[in-house]
Amino acid sequence: MRKIRIIEHISLDGVIQPGGPDEDSQYSHGGWIAPYRSPGGAEAIAEAQGQDFDLLLGRRTYDLWSRHWPKIKGGPFADSLNAGTKYVATHRPESLEWGPVGDLGADALEGIRRLKLEDGPDLVVWGSASLTAVLLDQGLVDEVALIVYPVLLGRGKRCFSDSAADPRGFALVSTKALSSGVLINIYRHVGSPQTQ
Repeated sequence: MRKIRIIEHISLDGVIQPGGPDEDSQYSHGGWIAPYRSPGGAEAIAEAQGQDFDLLLGRRTYDLWSRHWPKIKGGPFADSLNAGTKYVATHRPESLEWGPVGDLGADALEGIRRLKLEDGPDLVVWGSASLTAVLLDQGLVDEVALIVYPVLLGRGKRCFSDSAADPRGFALVSTKALSSGVLINIYRHVGSPQTQ
């Protein structure tokens, strides 16, 4: 059975919209992760991601990444992204060119449930705010890696909604503090949250 692992760049107030103006012309705060980039940070993020995985992406993230990652050759991060099968929640699967590409079928959520039951590498979700929210709401997420930046943005896309059917508990698996002030926290789903 596959695990679904979510990885998000996130501000202290929950915004997960890091892109610059070339990614989202409607968002004026884009590019807020750039000042925190460092070789040590890239290594820590690559370690959190792992090397053997497939990607589960929303269409917008897939389109953005397909313009960038195929051009990057070499390095464990790029090699893993380019080699993994991309499963994309889209109504236009015939237009997916950055591969290898897998099929979720007409009902993406049902396709994800089916994939999760199969043997194979973990399914890693980067960004993809709408897809991430649905996966969390449906209780399909096994692990969440939050790359937390010391900024407050106020406005922007968020992946945590208040529409989840059931509360869920997560345990902190690891945390790593970078010299830039960024924290990489990895949480594993452990069932229902503990209450008094």
